[in-house]
Amino acid sequence: MDEEELRRAVEATIGGCSEAEPFALQVLGDSMAPEFEHGCIIIVDPGGIVESGCYVVAEHGGEYIFRQLRIEEGRWELHALQEGHEVLEIPGPQAIKGVVVQKAGRRRRDRKHYV
Repeated sequence: MDEEELRRAVEATIGGCSEAEPFALQVLGDSMAPEFEHGCIIIVDPGGIVESGCYVVAEHGGEYIFRQLRIEEGRWELHALQEGHEVLEIPGPQAIKGVVVQKAGRRRRDRKHYV
């Protein structure tokens, strides 16, 4: 799935839910490993509490991206967990589409909550 297909899939997922309803997305790539491996499912809450250090789905450059949010000295930045990925700056909370509240897993021990 290329980036354009991913963007359309996210828009379809978000557009098919009420703005307040949590939704699920599949992580693609390794930029958020080891915490979020390629293929894992995350639960995103559009009404989640946005704070520095939380994991978010945000809009950047017309695309949706999953990263860790860091708010430092008034700057809102999206960071990958893996080195070698660009730090992206966003204008503020209006770019946040949701906060990751859970990583789903096949086994109970693989599930993790983030709030």
